[in-house]
Amino acid sequence: MATPRALIDSSYLYALSDIKDKYHSQAKAHAGKPFIGVVPDIVLTEVTHGLNRLIGHHVIVPFLQMFAASAFELQSVTKDDLKQAAVIMAKYASARFDFVDCCIMALSERLTITQVCTFDRRDFIIYRRPNGEPLELLP
Repeated sequence: MATPRALIDSSYLYALSDIKDKYHSQAKAHAGKPFIGVVPDIVLTEVTHGLNRLIGHHVIVPFLQMFAASAFELQSVTKDDLKQAAVIMAKYASARFDFVDCCIMALSERLTITQVCTFDRRDFIIYRRPNGEPLELLP
């Protein structure tokens, strides 16, 4: 049986890297389970910006070192993914989906990954894949 793949959202990486985050223990426990974490490159930008704003610039280098040493895969967002993210944003316009979340949704479609590690569930609970199925939200 193949190791499951899961897309990683910013909130999961925040929780994993900040011991004061209310979800830190939950993220750390989940990170020890067998899965392949796929991090969209756009998520790294969001995480480093958030860490800088919420904690301070001094945490960015340790975060990047931790990430580089991790088993997480880094996945580029393509122009086709951006086009699909725009389609998703338009389809769910009244819900005002976050841009990065839409990129994760587009990647889930292209890479056929049905799991997302996130603690920010609002957009992901509403979204339905092209086959009508919801994403499985972890942990």
